[in-house]
Amino acid sequence: MEEIKLDGESKNIVSDNVYKLKELFPEVITEDKIDFDKLKLILGSDIDTDNEKYSFTWPGKTQAIKESQKQSTGTLRPCKEESKNWDTTKNLYIEGDNLEVLKLLQKSYYNKIKCIYIDPPYNTGKEFVYPDNYHDNLENYLNITGQFSSEDGIKITTNSESSGRYHSNWINMMYPRLKLARNLLSEEGLIFISLDDSEIFNLKKICDEIFGEENFVCNFVRKNKAGSGHDSKKIAIEFDYIMCYCKNNNEVQVNQEPVDVSSDTKYKLSDEYEERRGKYYLRSLDYKGSYSEKMDYPITTPDGTVIYSGNKFGKPNTWRWSKDKFEWGLEKGFIEFKKREKWGVFIKQYQFVDNNDNIYIRQNPYRALISFSNGEGSADFKNLMKNSAFDFPKPVSLINFLQKISTNNDSIVLDFFSGSATSAQSVFQLNSEDYGTRRFIMIQLPEKTNEKSEAYREGFKNICEIGKERIRKAGEKIVEESGNKDLDIGFKVFKLDSSNLEKWNPDYDNLKQTLLVSQDNIKEDRTQEDLIYEIMLKYGIDLTLPIEEYTANENKIYSIGYGALLICLDNNITKNIVDSIIELSKDSEISRVVFKDNGFASDADKTNIKETLRTHNIDEFITI
Repeated sequence: MEEIKLDGESKNIVSDNVYKLKELFPEVITEDKIDFDKLKLILGSDIDTDNEKYSFTWPGKTQAIKESQKQSTGTLRPCKEESKNWDTTKNLYIEGDNLEVLKLLQKSYYNKIKCIYIDPPYNTGKEFVYPDNYHDNLENYLNITGQFSSEDGIKITTNSESSGRYHSNWINMMYPRLKLARNLLSEEGLIFISLDDSEIFNLKKICDEIFGEENFVCNFVRKNKAGSGHDSKKIAIEFDYIMCYCKNNNEVQVNQEPVDVSSDTKYKLSDEYEERRGKYYLRSLDYKGSYSEKMDYPITTPDGTVIYSGNKFGKPNTWRWSKDKFEWGLEKGFIEFKKREKWGVFIKQYQFVDNNDNIYIRQNPYRALISFSNGEGSADFKNLMKNSAFDFPKPVSLINFLQKISTNNDSIVLDFFSGSATSAQSVFQLNSEDYGTRRFIMIQLPEKTNEKSEAYREGFKNICEIGKERIRKAGEKIVEESGNKDLDIGFKVFKLDSSNLEKWNPDYDNLKQTLLVSQDNIKEDRTQEDLIYEIMLKYGIDLTLPIEEYTANENKIYSIGYGALLICLDNNITKNIVDSIIELSKDSEISRVVFKDNGFASDADKTNIKETLRTHNIDEFITI
C-alpha cells in the first residue's frame, strides 16, 4: 500500500486544472507540462489570435487570478465555547478572511454547495474593501484581527473615490473570491449576489468571465425602499439588484412558485371524485391546432349519436386526446358530455390532479422584479435582537425567496459575507416549514464595531458576535413557535488561524528554531483536537462529521464518520494497534488511517502495520 504524505496545504487548483486538461487531451501533456503548440493544433480554428479582441481587464487582474489559484497553509480551529449543540449540529460559522477560508474549504466542499448568497460591500465609498495582501493573506488577516502584529499595521479602511484605483480595488477583492466560490458550487447550483448601481456593470463582466455568459440566469431588481433625497447625483434611487448565475446551464433547475388553487373561483363544479381531485371546470375536447390522424375518430354520445370534432375552424376533424386516452378518461370520470342544440364533449380540469390522475401542484415561474425592503430587514433584526446593532440587514423573506428558488430540503447554503447572518436564520425557517435538513456555512471577517456605535454599546465588539447571537436567538424563537424540537438550530464555530504544525507553517525568519522543534511538531498553544480538524480539512472531510475517541493498548484513536477516517497522533506506536484499527473500520465502506510520520516505535513496526492494514482492505495509509 502506497503511503500518502499530507502536506498541510489547501487544494492545488492549478494541478487540478492540469489533470482535467489531461483527461480531455492526454496528448498535450508532456512530463506533467502543457504543450501549448499541440493544444492549439487540437483546438484548430477556435483559437483567437487577433491582437484586438473583446475582453475585460483592469489593473491587478493577473495578480487576482494568481491569488485564486494560490494554496493556503492556514487552518480552521474549533471554538466549542462559542458554538451551540456542537456534538449534533451540521451547521458551520467560520470567522476569518473569506478569501483564505474559501481556499481551505476547497477539498471538503468542492462541488457540494447548492445555493450561495452574498451581500458584499457595494463600493459606495462609505464601506470597507477587504485589504488583500497578495504576498500573504493569512498573515494579513492575523494582523488585522490583532492575533499577529507587524510594523506595517494593516487596517480595514474605506475605498474612497479619491483612490486612484477605486473600481479596480473592488474588482480585485471580488474576482478571486468568486473564482473560488464557483468551485464549491454544485453542477446544479445557483449563486446570488446583491449589489447596487455602483458596481453592477463590472460585476456582470467578471461573472461572465468566471461563470460563463451562457450561465447567466437573470438580474433580479429589488425595490428596497421608498426613494427620499438624492441617492444619485440627481435622482432618488429605490432599487438595487440581485445578480444570479448558475454553475452549469444544462444541469440547473430553478424551482418554481407553487400556485394555491384551492380557492380559485374557476373551479366551481363538483362530482364524486372531489375528495381527492378537488373541484373542476370544463374544457372542450375540440382541438384548435393542426390536424392529426391519430386524433380523428368518432365518439358515441349517451343517446347513441355519433359525433366528430366540431370542425369550428374549417380544419379537418380532430380531438385534443387520442382515442385510447379518451376511452381511459371516460372510464376514469375525466370526460363529461353536454347537450344544448348539439352534443359537446369536455375534459374535466381538476384542482389537485393532472390529466393522468396524478397529484399535481401547479407552479408559476418566479418573477425577476421583487420587493423585499430594507425596512423589513431592519424590523426583522430589531424584533429578534431588541436593538438596532446592525445597519441595513437583508430581510429574511428575501433570503427565503432565493433559497426556495435554488435549494432542495437537504441542500448546503453558503454565505461568505454573512454579516448579521440573515441566511442562517432563513435556513432555520425553511427547515421548520418543510421539515428539511438544509445546512449552512456562514463566513464573516470579525470586523471591529465602532466604539461609538449602538452595536458596541450593546456589547458586540465585532460583527461576528452579532451574527452568532442572532443565530442563537433565531433558532430558539423558531423552535418555540413551531414546536419542532428536532430542528437543527446549532452551529459549530471555527476560527481562521495558522497551521497547528510547525513544519506546515515554518518561520522562515527563524529556520534554526523551526528545525529544532519538539518531536510532536505541534505548536505549544494547540491541542490534538485542533490538529484533527486540520487533518479533516486538508484531507477533504466534512467538518461536521462526528468524532469518537477510543483507547486501544494505551493509544488514543479518533474515529471520524464512523470509521471513514481513523487518526492516531501518539508516539511509540507498535503493531499492537492494528487489531483495534481493523475493528473500528469494519463497518465503513471506505477507511483511511492517519499517523504522525515520526510516531512509530520503529521502522519495522511501521512496515508491519502498513502491510497488515493493506491485507484488511484499508484504502489509504496517510502520514503527517
